Amino acid sequence: MKRCFERNPYRELPDGTITRVYPFHVSLQGLEARILCREDSDYDAFVKFLCLSARRRNVILVIYAVVSNHSHCVILADSQNRADAFGEEVKRMFSMYFSKKYGDRSVMQRTDVKAIWLDSDYYLRNAIAYVVRNAMDNGARSIQNYKWTGFRAMFCDGRLPAGSAVRSVAKLSKRDMRRIMHTGDRLYDVRWMINADDELEPVSICDWKYVQDAFLEEQSFFMRLVGGVNTGEMSIKLVDAPRAKRTDGDLLISVNEISQRWFKTEVHNLTLEKKARLLQYIHHCFKTDPSQLARTFEIGRETVVNTLGKKRL
Repeated sequence: MKRCFERNPYRELPDGTITRVYPFHVSLQGLEARILCREDSDYDAFVKFLCLSARRRNVILVIYAVVSNHSHCVILADSQNRADAFGEEVKRMFSMYFSKKYGDRSVMQRTDVKAIWLDSDYYLRNAIAYVVRNAMDNGARSIQNYKWTGFRAMFCDGRLPAGSAVRSVAKLSKRDMRRIMHTGDRLYDVRWMINADDELEPVSICDWKYVQDAFLEEQSFFMRLVGGVNTGEMSIKLVDAPRAKRTDGDLLISVNEISQRWFKTEVHNLTLEKKARLLQYIHHCFKTDPSQLARTFEIGRETVVNTLGKKRL
């Protein structure tokens, strides 16, 4: 059976091109856990910056969650570079917004962005569940009633909430576009919808079809995983591991685990070509350096540097 992202790997990107895409988890995490969203308007702006950044950097937003001091989302991108650029654009846009509103230009200086490729069905599904479970980190009593996630877009077959009064973002005036969407971008071609409170409706901005396909069109499967996802494990893989330096021994354990998943053997048995593929992934998933990678992969440091210089997934 094909993996989730291999069953329907082609998507139409915001610029209209159809290409193969890959799922990434993108986290924006304050290293000192400073509060980024102080009031509802900040959460609302953050969600809009996710959408604007996805459009600017030509990636697809699948699902998201914004809490007071960090955000998570799953996106579809055609390369690691594109996923990284999306995260940096979100950070740049919110930094400008925060600085203008609160006069604090330093809030994002101790905040970084990590985009991690979700290389298996297990991590793809659990990352999606983990993203929406982050609502509970913000004290939400129920995920269903937390406004700042894409949860409400899932398993509704693209239907807007019953009785909702919505209007098209594409038809906003230039003045309203700047006031509501915080941008001067020309959004004449987007399908985004805003409600009576000028908040984006999740179903109009998320690729809900991708989630339904990932969970085999079974809402009960999705809900079971949202309720039972191992948040500790996902936090380590998607948030902590990329930001904390590991010992050589701990890194080798993780590298061998991934090598077994990809190639059914440990890293020391791999050809140089396969090591190069894995090396790129490890470099993005863990905080490490060329010297440690050279030791772990048993190759020369110069080879590591040259490999990392090649822009590939």
